[in-house]
Amino acid sequence: MGVSHKILPTLYVLRGKQVGRVPNIRGGMKQRIRVVGLIKNEDGVLVFKRNRGRSESPVFWELPTGKIKFGEQPEEAMARSLSEYTGLTATSLKLKDVITFLAPEGSSQLSNLYIVYELGIDNGVKPNPRDRYTAYKFIKDFNNSNVKLNETTMSVIEIEEGKVASNRVSSRDTANSVTINVDGASRGNPGPSGIGYCIHDEAGKIIEKGGEFIGFATSRLAEYHAMRKGIERAIELGYKTARFISDSLMVVNQLNGIFSVKNQDIISIYNDIESKLDYFDAVSFTHVPRSQNAIADSEANAAIDKLLRK
Repeated sequence: MGVSHKILPTLYVLRGKQVGRVPNIRGGMKQRIRVVGLIKNEDGVLVFKRNRGRSESPVFWELPTGKIKFGEQPEEAMARSLSEYTGLTATSLKLKDVITFLAPEGSSQLSNLYIVYELGIDNGVKPNPRDRYTAYKFIKDFNNSNVKLNETTMSVIEIEEGKVASNRVSSRDTANSVTINVDGASRGNPGPSGIGYCIHDEAGKIIEKGGEFIGFATSRLAEYHAMRKGIERAIELGYKTARFISDSLMVVNQLNGIFSVKNQDIISIYNDIESKLDYFDAVSFTHVPRSQNAIADSEANAAIDKLLRK
């Protein structure tokens, strides 16, 4: 996939990348690797106010973020950064996602890889911001919050928490961007199978939804057929930036390059999908629980029911 020529409003995965490996990006583009932590409780998501120092840039807030020092494992860097910058100690660290995105750096673009952790902390200990941060706050409703979140933090929250907010430091042109939920269903695994998809614009309005019966298949093959259908519809409708959402962790991790494809029954459709992705300027693959994929699931099962009734 070619590097996007746009600065994107959300995090979009550059396909085929793995943690610790610098992607093969055209033009020798540099990559920056960071760890970022999600801390949540009944008060909301914990964010910190950046120390501007002598900079004249706007004040913004972010999730606790840090660099990986030489010789450190990512989880070690996350625990150290949390302690150094916030005064908190992580009682648990759970790897949540690995995402890459483009961000401006001077007159060019910089590739960023963020390793996202879900962090547990002692609820009886209050943050003690230092060095990088000057204040902290828990936020429940990002749309009605008076804090300005930086582009990266807002994008992580949108993808990982399913919360879309309008209070960004900057906004981008998203007229040619779309979110597509896809799902595959199989009755019997293998058995009668269907696929479903639902296309949303950036405001969350449904543009199109549909389903198809695909015959006798396994559940994993049905999931791949659903993903290909979603990709094909995005191309047919002319969208150059797309976020694809699936409740199949296997499909998402394989298309993100985290897992390799070893099953012979899906290699051909996987390769077909990879070739189609060259059409897009930018693309992402995100995993969600089945409960957050209800419309696509309903369309897939409706397609099976319709055929079985006949």
